Amino acid sequence: MTRRSVLFSPGDRPELMRKAPATGADVVVFDLEDAVAPARKHEAREAVAAVLTDEAFDPDCEVCVRVNPVADDDAASGTDADVATAEADVDALEPHLEDARLDAFMLPKCASGDDVRSFDYLFPRETPPVLALVESASGVLHAESIGNADGTDALVFGAEDLSADVGATRTSDGTEVLYAREHVVLAAASADVDAIDTVYTDFSDTEGLREETAFAIQLGYDGKMAIHPSQVDPINDAFTPDAEDVDWAERVLDAKADADAEGRGVFQVDGEMIDAPLVAQAQRIVDRARAADDD
Repeated sequence: MTRRSVLFSPGDRPELMRKAPATGADVVVFDLEDAVAPARKHEAREAVAAVLTDEAFDPDCEVCVRVNPVADDDAASGTDADVATAEADVDALEPHLEDARLDAFMLPKCASGDDVRSFDYLFPRETPPVLALVESASGVLHAESIGNADGTDALVFGAEDLSADVGATRTSDGTEVLYAREHVVLAAASADVDAIDTVYTDFSDTEGLREETAFAIQLGYDGKMAIHPSQVDPINDAFTPDAEDVDWAERVLDAKADADAEGRGVFQVDGEMIDAPLVAQAQRIVDRARAADDD
């Protein structure tokens, strides 16, 4: 499964949710959290359920719902607080899941693997894959626990909420979140799950988006979140290897097949010694090129 571009759509805007798959995003996320005002949570849940169960809704991308955070003890025991919790979202959506076109959930504010496990407990049946948002100091420090929790299929880095949580000042070069950004990639790789990079908030700055996405790829990210349809193509393009890289990668994999047949562990391509890390890099390039061809 490829998750180059992860596009958000407000959960209380059914017309936008229906249009989202046509943007070319690999993943569309119907948002019940930040994009929906507290007074409209109930309306948004009904709208999301209606779109997901509509027989005419048949997208060719991954469909995800971002729920609200798992309730803490205070919220769970309150009366009004539960309108903005994962528990309330699941109560509204779970009866429709059997008929819904829904592939995954995005769980925000994950502070540890316990949050993913608590979310899993809400479902009487098997929980769909969880894209876990790491967007707090506690989340970054417990990213390994979150990545290794049963059900986690991706770690998603949220720089904006993290900056607010620690009191950092956001800058154009992002040095204030670089350690956390790298840490999430390491935790995702260790857990063998996808790593999805943070949003680029200025959707009018296409060149800046391209540069930041290129840097995310250098760090090892598999995809990037988008907050506007205009960001999807630049993100997909950045994650699509150029022809020269694809040619190199295919020659590496062909040479590896020959080396395997001959029982050799290392081999040469264009005078360069190739070992396991470069083979893995070549495989990633080919996988991304194939994903682009499937668009």
